[in-house]
Amino acid sequence: MAFEPPRRLVRTLSETYGESVAGEWLGQLPGIAQDAVERRELTVERVVAPGGGSSLVVLVRRPDGAPAALKVVPPFAAPEPERAALTHWKGWGSVELISGSDGALLLERLHPETSLRSLPEAKALLEAAGTVRKLWVEPVAEHGFETVAERTARQADAMRAATDPQVAPLVTAALDARAELLAAGSAELMLLHGAFRQGKVLSGDRAPWLAVGPVPVVGERAYDLARLVRDRVEDLVAAASGASATRRRVNKLADSLDIDRERLRGWTLFRAVESGVRALEAGRRQDAELLLEFADWL
Repeated sequence: MAFEPPRRLVRTLSETYGESVAGEWLGQLPGIAQDAVERRELTVERVVAPGGGSSLVVLVRRPDGAPAALKVVPPFAAPEPERAALTHWKGWGSVELISGSDGALLLERLHPETSLRSLPEAKALLEAAGTVRKLWVEPVAEHGFETVAERTARQADAMRAATDPQVAPLVTAALDARAELLAAGSAELMLLHGAFRQGKVLSGDRAPWLAVGPVPVVGERAYDLARLVRDRVEDLVAAASGASATRRRVNKLADSLDIDRERLRGWTLFRAVESGVRALEAGRRQDAELLLEFADWL
């Protein structure tokens, strides 16, 4: 079978890591995927498309006929933290890891075509809150995961280098919010999903909803919830009541998960501006404008 990378994967890897780095790995991907399949004696059904932005996902069957999903991750996308997080969760709130080595993860088969985005908004947010709550556990000692302070420090450096003067006020506000949040501190050191949103929660057979695709980080829960606040941002921006709806969503999610409202608002601002600046630098102006308008409401 030809393991052609979906367009989303090609675009996202190129934007994130550069065309030369991404292109080299993508050129080797068919052989890498074939080798991973053969080593595990898997039967291939199909490549998931449009799939994710950081890996190739292939629906397969194991030698005993049991369904599974093979996730092939480039080494520069750091597959080891994901493997470690899934091992720690042991399927509690997340997809179950069957085995993982050499940048390929063999996972429990979920239903990739059905995420929480298929539900009405209120129901989706309720299910998302219930799912992410399960993932927030203490990491093991000497865990080796990146911390929120470390991850956002790298992101802050990139934000300071933004070339569009029109975004400067929002960048300043976001950086100030980060500085205040870190200065005030938080006693929480939880293992977080790191990229949690509705599209990262898929329908399963073992449980109704399970999280996939973590980019794990250790820190406070408000950071993890911040990405969920802006889900369906295009609908929020299009609505006449978008600004007030956004503030209500912050308060509702914070209250439902016993998180400080202002810390959630601060991290939501930082993460929205960081994503907006990154989209702008990648030439995705429409995405950037949505994110930055959303951020301006905060």
